[in-house]
Amino acid sequence: MKKALAILLAAALALSMTACGGKTASSTAASTAASGSAASGAKGQVYYLNFKPESDSAWQTLAAEYTKETGVPVKVVTAASGKYSDTLTAEMDKSSAPTMFQVGNKAGLDTWGDYCLDLKGTKVYDEMTTQDFNLTDSTGAVKSIGYCYEAFGIIVNKALLKQAGYEVTDITNFDSLKKIAEDITARHKSGELPFAAFTSAGLDSSSSWRFSGHLANMPLFYEFRDDKVTEQPATIKGTYLDNYKNIWDLYVANSDADPKSLTTATGDQAEAEFGKGQAVFFQNGTWEYANLTGADKFAMKPDDLTMIPIYCGVEGEEKAGLCAGTENCWAVNSKASAEDQQATLDFMYWVVTSDAGTKMMAEQFGPIPFKSAKASENVFFNAANDYINKGNYTVTWAFNYTPNVDQWRAGVVAALTQYTAAGGSWDDVKSAFVDGWATQYKNQ
Repeated sequence: MKKALAILLAAALALSMTACGGKTASSTAASTAASGSAASGAKGQVYYLNFKPESDSAWQTLAAEYTKETGVPVKVVTAASGKYSDTLTAEMDKSSAPTMFQVGNKAGLDTWGDYCLDLKGTKVYDEMTTQDFNLTDSTGAVKSIGYCYEAFGIIVNKALLKQAGYEVTDITNFDSLKKIAEDITARHKSGELPFAAFTSAGLDSSSSWRFSGHLANMPLFYEFRDDKVTEQPATIKGTYLDNYKNIWDLYVANSDADPKSLTTATGDQAEAEFGKGQAVFFQNGTWEYANLTGADKFAMKPDDLTMIPIYCGVEGEEKAGLCAGTENCWAVNSKASAEDQQATLDFMYWVVTSDAGTKMMAEQFGPIPFKSAKASENVFFNAANDYINKGNYTVTWAFNYTPNVDQWRAGVVAALTQYTAAGGSWDDVKSAFVDGWATQYKNQ
């Protein structure tokens, strides 16, 4: 049993170790010795198996503060980086198993679903501002809830955009984005504006993941939304590949980079073009904030930055939000005693509603999808939350379904390279998408 679960979880949770960042650390445990009951009247104790080594110290401090406030013992054990699945398997075999743990994807849910309490209707669930990041089973039971997320989209230099005569609010869909980008390009070529519309869309391996993974998410998301896909499909249709072409062509035609140079253009090059004020738009994610605003690099002003959705011409995209997802999801052990389950639910509720809890979450995880979330210093995170709070739909991470992801993306990059730098046919890109998906599904 233990060996089988370890093998399954090694694959299921591999990506989880990098979501919202991941660092190497040793296993560590801290346990409070106090006893008593929470303010809600719940008895029992909490044992949280944390999988983010870099947040261990923050969790230990928060656990101690909760125990001091409520008298409820809270133990936090943090697995070493890359060892979460092994640690979870070992700990679940013990009599004092974790009451709160991580189940971050469908594969993990297939393995641990029977150990996950249905969280629908709990106080912590009712505090959520979106259910887009939660994992449910075939019955609709909410088995784990996403407590933080990352997002990507088009980063905008608002100061340059204003210099060109526009505001972010002028961009609401692909047509408006295209009109503004092409106007900037025309005025840039005439010498009126000293900056381009977009940064270079490099196809070097340090940059190509932005387009074979993140940009490719756009046609995948809308196709899967239409077809109500909830598990990895054996085949895809490529329904929205013309929309993928729309935005790719816009990137390429409205930057300073010669299309033939994109085969060797790097991610650092695109970042530098944006950081130095040479372009208005830069497709990337929330993780770029520190690089762009840090004094050791570009020292851009946070007030000059925001992030908008990747518009590609899909009907109704005016209500789109950022591309957001996570594998950072909390589950409560359904095999734990009723007292420990309630103590754990009370602790989770306190984490996402109290001043101490929401402050720690903002500092360690950025945006959290809960009503009492504190604003982050990262303006990209705040933009993501703003879209959610306005009721815009989240463009979730459909690329998580990709079969043999590295091989499939390599095929897409090769086709994009041929199309962009060598005058190839877009049909080759479609084939890499659709036929490549079926091939890699069989191969995996």
